[in-house]
Amino acid sequence: MENNKFFPEIHGNFGFGCMRLPMKDGKVDYAEFCRMADAFVEAGFNYFDTAHGYIGGQSETAIRDCVSKRYDRSRFLLTDKLTDPYFSRQEDIRPFVLKQLELCGVSYFDFYLMHAQDHNNYKKFQRCRAYETAQELKREGLIRHVGISFHDKAEVLDRILTDHPEIEIVQIQFNYVDYEDASVESRKVYEVCEKHGKPVIVMEPVKGGSLVKLPPEADRILRELGGGSNASYAVRFAASFSKMAMVLSGMSDLEQMLDNIGAMKDFEPLTAKEMIAVQNVCAIFKGQNLIPCTSCRYCVDENQCPKGIRIPDIFAALNAHEAFHNWNTGFYYNSVLTGEEHGKASECIRCGKCERVCPQHLPIRELLGKAAAVFEQGA
Repeated sequence: MENNKFFPEIHGNFGFGCMRLPMKDGKVDYAEFCRMADAFVEAGFNYFDTAHGYIGGQSETAIRDCVSKRYDRSRFLLTDKLTDPYFSRQEDIRPFVLKQLELCGVSYFDFYLMHAQDHNNYKKFQRCRAYETAQELKREGLIRHVGISFHDKAEVLDRILTDHPEIEIVQIQFNYVDYEDASVESRKVYEVCEKHGKPVIVMEPVKGGSLVKLPPEADRILRELGGGSNASYAVRFAASFSKMAMVLSGMSDLEQMLDNIGAMKDFEPLTAKEMIAVQNVCAIFKGQNLIPCTSCRYCVDENQCPKGIRIPDIFAALNAHEAFHNWNTGFYYNSVLTGEEHGKASECIRCGKCERVCPQHLPIRELLGKAAAVFEQGA
């Protein structure tokens, strides 16, 4: 297996994401996790990814007990993250990182990411000088590489990378369904990374498992290729782009681990035939959308919604919710709301201006009410 083209210390281009791990009675199943870690390392891979809040705080200690205590430090790389709820001021950051190192059972992190950056929490990270503090910790040897994980629109990432050219790597959500999705903007976000010359780590390549259990028609398209599993096509799609340093996969059992190893140990990009098949699968997913919005943006650009509601983006998030029903859809609804200048779906004043200019003749007011009911309950 070749070393990574961006970071030679990384073996291959496949990483073990530890946000999802095998569970038993509400606890991480250490025996299964050890078997998975062993298979991963024995296949030649070495990159593990965690964060303090994963699995209710169990991920870091599981890595300590199943990886750090069982392998020489030279045999694995470990990434951890600075997450918004765990600090309030700059002075909190160093003690938090030291605590994470202790929980993981290591003396340094190979990569340390500013976690889940978006237009809201980026302001806090700036105010608390989190990026500068991470660089101080790097100079002290507690961190070897500093990067970010990102959940927002491309324009926000462009601003962050312009502000902080010292960022070494960017972790983004990227899969074939989100590639052209208006609420996630995977392609546009990736292109911002290209613009700034930043290697990319992929998270959610199988969209939380949604690209494993496909609709029958979509499943049949991939089966007719006569190749790998549904997951393997999704992982290979994400890895097929030139700036991809690595694809992370969160796995819940040894079978999933072995399937991913089979796809990535001797990695080959998708062929032209496979890429067409994946595009056809994506079209089937898109066909599940209940709102035939074309994102022409007449309702916001030409008519200027009085409340600044990003109607097409909210509809994209609602469509994603209907198709996938996972936590990310709510997250990307929140990413649509970029502060006071952009209203929530519930703030619609029902003036009807948007409906009068909609080429698709959509009942926009009714659909905004549905979006509010889906995404804003309990908010």
